[in-house]
Amino acid sequence: MWECAIGGCEYAIDNAEDLLVHQANAHERHRCAVCGTTMPDGYFAIRHAFSEHSRAEYLRSYEAETDDIRLRETSIKEVEAEADIEAVVRRLSGDRQEAATEV
Repeated sequence: MWECAIGGCEYAIDNAEDLLVHQANAHERHRCAVCGTTMPDGYFAIRHAFSEHSRAEYLRSYEAETDDIRLRETSIKEVEAEADIEAVVRRLSGDRQEAATEV
Protein backbone atom coordinates (compact mmCIF):
# COMPACT_ATOMS: atom_id res chain seq x y z
CA MET A 1 0.00 0.00 0.00
CA TRP A 2 1.28 3.45 -0.94
CA GLU A 3 0.43 6.34 1.38
CA CYS A 4 0.67 10.06 0.72
CA ALA A 5 2.95 11.66 3.30
CA ILE A 6 2.17 15.27 2.46
CA GLY A 7 0.83 17.35 5.34
CA GLY A 8 -1.22 14.70 7.10
CA CYS A 9 -2.96 13.53 3.93
CA GLU A 10 -4.56 10.13 4.47
CA TYR A 11 -4.76 9.11 0.80
CA ALA A 12 -3.61 5.52 0.29
CA ILE A 13 -3.66 3.29 -2.78
CA ASP A 14 -2.04 0.08 -3.96
CA ASN A 15 -0.47 1.66 -7.07
CA ALA A 16 2.60 3.93 -6.85
CA GLU A 17 1.77 5.67 -10.15
CA ASP A 18 -1.68 6.66 -8.90
CA LEU A 19 -0.09 8.01 -5.73
CA LEU A 20 2.22 10.26 -7.77
CA VAL A 21 -0.71 11.54 -9.83
CA HIS A 22 -2.58 12.22 -6.58
CA GLN A 23 0.36 14.16 -5.14
CA ALA A 24 0.65 16.27 -8.28
CA ASN A 25 -3.07 17.02 -8.57
CA ALA A 26 -4.38 17.14 -5.00
CA HIS A 27 -1.69 19.16 -3.24
CA GLU A 28 -0.23 22.64 -3.52
CA ARG A 29 2.88 22.89 -5.63
CA HIS A 30 6.22 22.99 -3.84
CA ARG A 31 8.74 25.82 -4.25
CA CYS A 32 12.33 24.60 -4.00
CA ALA A 33 14.10 26.31 -1.10
CA VAL A 34 17.41 26.12 -2.99
CA CYS A 35 16.57 27.50 -6.44
CA GLY A 36 12.94 28.64 -6.31
CA THR A 37 11.67 26.24 -8.99
CA THR A 38 8.03 25.24 -8.50
CA MET A 39 6.95 21.63 -9.04
CA PRO A 40 4.46 19.08 -7.69
CA ASP A 41 5.01 18.26 -4.04
CA GLY A 42 5.99 14.80 -2.84
CA TYR A 43 8.07 12.52 -5.04
CA PHE A 44 8.72 15.10 -7.77
CA ALA A 45 9.94 17.71 -5.26
CA ILE A 46 12.23 15.20 -3.57
CA ARG A 47 13.61 13.99 -6.89
CA HIS A 48 14.25 17.58 -7.95
CA ALA A 49 16.11 18.37 -4.73
CA PHE A 50 18.43 15.39 -5.03
CA SER A 51 19.00 15.47 -8.78
CA GLU A 52 19.49 19.22 -9.13
CA HIS A 53 21.22 20.17 -5.89
CA SER A 54 24.01 18.91 -3.66
CA ARG A 55 23.28 17.23 -0.36
CA ALA A 56 24.92 20.17 1.41
CA GLU A 57 22.55 22.63 -0.32
CA TYR A 58 19.60 20.48 0.73
CA LEU A 59 20.79 20.32 4.34
CA ARG A 60 21.26 24.09 4.54
CA SER A 61 18.14 25.17 2.67
CA TYR A 62 15.74 22.78 4.40
CA GLU A 63 17.44 22.79 7.81
CA ALA A 64 17.58 19.01 7.44
CA GLU A 65 19.74 16.30 8.96
CA THR A 66 21.49 13.41 7.26
CA ASP A 67 18.72 11.03 8.38
CA ASP A 68 16.27 13.20 6.39
CA ILE A 69 18.39 12.68 3.28
CA ARG A 70 18.57 8.92 3.80
CA LEU A 71 14.80 8.70 4.25
CA ARG A 72 14.10 10.68 1.08
CA GLU A 73 16.68 8.79 -0.98
CA THR A 74 15.08 5.54 0.15
CA SER A 75 11.66 6.88 -0.86
CA ILE A 76 12.94 7.78 -4.31
CA LYS A 77 14.38 4.28 -4.82
CA GLU A 78 11.19 2.58 -3.65
CA VAL A 79 8.96 4.68 -5.91
CA GLU A 80 11.22 4.26 -8.93
CA ALA A 81 11.34 0.49 -8.40
CA GLU A 82 7.54 0.32 -8.61
CA ALA A 83 6.36 3.19 -10.81
CA ASP A 84 6.83 3.99 -14.48
CA ILE A 85 7.75 7.64 -13.97
CA GLU A 86 7.53 8.46 -17.68
CA ALA A 87 3.98 7.07 -17.77
CA VAL A 88 3.08 9.28 -14.79
CA VAL A 89 4.52 12.33 -16.52
CA ARG A 90 2.50 11.50 -19.65
CA ARG A 91 -0.66 11.14 -17.54
CA LEU A 92 -0.03 14.46 -15.84
CA SER A 93 0.64 16.16 -19.16
CA GLY A 94 -2.62 14.71 -20.50
CA ASP A 95 -4.52 15.95 -17.43
CA ARG A 96 -3.21 19.49 -18.02
CA GLN A 97 -4.10 19.38 -21.72
CA GLU A 98 -7.63 18.13 -20.96
CA ALA A 99 -8.12 20.86 -18.36
CA ALA A 100 -6.98 23.52 -20.83
CA THR A 101 -9.45 22.36 -23.48
CA GLU A 102 -12.33 22.41 -21.00
CA VAL A 103 -11.91 26.14 -20.33
